[in-house]
Amino acid sequence: MTAVRIERLGTLCYHEGLAWQQARAAEVRSGASEAIAVLQHEPVYTLGMRGSREHVLASEQWLASRGAAVVETDRGGDVTFHGPGQLVAYPILDIRALGFGAATYVRMLESCVIETLATFGINADRVPGRPGVWVEAGVSKIAAVGVRIRDGVSTHGFALNVSTNLEWFEAIVPCGIADAGVTSMAQVLGDAPPHKAVEDTFLDIFARTCEAARIESQVVAAR
Repeated sequence: MTAVRIERLGTLCYHEGLAWQQARAAEVRSGASEAIAVLQHEPVYTLGMRGSREHVLASEQWLASRGAAVVETDRGGDVTFHGPGQLVAYPILDIRALGFGAATYVRMLESCVIETLATFGINADRVPGRPGVWVEAGVSKIAAVGVRIRDGVSTHGFALNVSTNLEWFEAIVPCGIADAGVTSMAQVLGDAPPHKAVEDTFLDIFARTCEAARIESQVVAAR
């Protein structure tokens, strides 16, 4: 059984989270233990490599007035929002050692989120041709998934809406999909479950799925 270092990073700006990923990925490529960060981000819109700027509906002035910007990043997917109330996870894994291809790895992340949601009484699933995790028979996305694989090592991951203010998504065409909505655990359940309970449930499922031992190597308090 391998070991995965768990780092709880609290709340970070997007660039700090990206720097963490880049540093850990370099370590894993050099033979260090795999790692996963769980965190929340300060409000930001991120645009993946295949994303369209046209899917950002709000002006730069509107975004700036609300303390959010659009950041181009090297993950897959289109535009999405990251902010308070989301469970963001960045697994830094040697997916070749795990025997995963890129598509299998994405499905594994989706499965972990689906199982996490089921633990809290939410029936979620995939929608063919649309990455991420969906509820309400594919009408609403509850978690976005976007990854990058370089030299066999993964970066980026997923964002699960736990208690996210969904009004933030009105400024974009989420993930470039105009004919679907966005929801959260709070909206589906009528009340948000404790964030740490969702976090811990996911980490347990993730470790079991990867057949990895959890090692809490660092705890960084939210600012």
